[in-house]
Amino acid sequence: MEELDLKELLMLFWNKKVKILLIVAIFIALGIIYTIGFVTPVYTSSTTLVLATSETSATQTNTITTTDITLNSKLVSTYSELVKSKKVVRTVISNLGIDIEEKELKKNITVSSVKDTELIEISVTNENAANASKIANEIAVVFTKEVAEIYNINNVHVLDEAETDSIPSNINHIKDVAIFTFIGIVISILYVLLANMLDTTVKTAEEVEKEFKIPVLASIPMYNFDMEKGKGGKKK
Repeated sequence: MEELDLKELLMLFWNKKVKILLIVAIFIALGIIYTIGFVTPVYTSSTTLVLATSETSATQTNTITTTDITLNSKLVSTYSELVKSKKVVRTVISNLGIDIEEKELKKNITVSSVKDTELIEISVTNENAANASKIANEIAVVFTKEVAEIYNINNVHVLDEAETDSIPSNINHIKDVAIFTFIGIVISILYVLLANMLDTTVKTAEEVEKEFKIPVLASIPMYNFDMEKGKGGKKK
């Protein structure tokens, strides 16, 4: 591919502006079609739990000790795994009577802990917005009871209950269209550069002078002459 200066490069893109705009428009249309027709909307609801002082400790001292805080902080990671345990998941499915596979529900549960805090956030993703909030809240209830049975302490409390969200969590039309637009721009640029590289025809006298280092003395324009029109004919 011959070297192009900035001016020639800009002119190259300018001359191909219609094709560039067409390619970008096609990808924008594909982005809109993809987000509207091919992406199944799912909804996410989250509930927040807080690890507070156990009832036994609070009854005895009425104060929160450093030991309580340290213990709760260590239990955050353990509790995060316990939320997605088979026993908790199976109990939630049974209590709600929902038609969902255990593995699928477990895959749609996300547990995260806020760094340097005693907060645990349980998020549930489902194609039904109402089910997402119901499952998240039921997990919190079942998990709290499970902790009380296993550790014999009641230090888990619901801080924020899950609410039904009417906006899909996996669809962002602006973001998707922007991504497809960027892809369209990149592909159109590559198309223009590749087409120019494969085009070996000489279009101007300046190209001849640049390639062969000799001046062009004259040029002959191409003219299409229609012999039938040249002869002239009688009108009917």
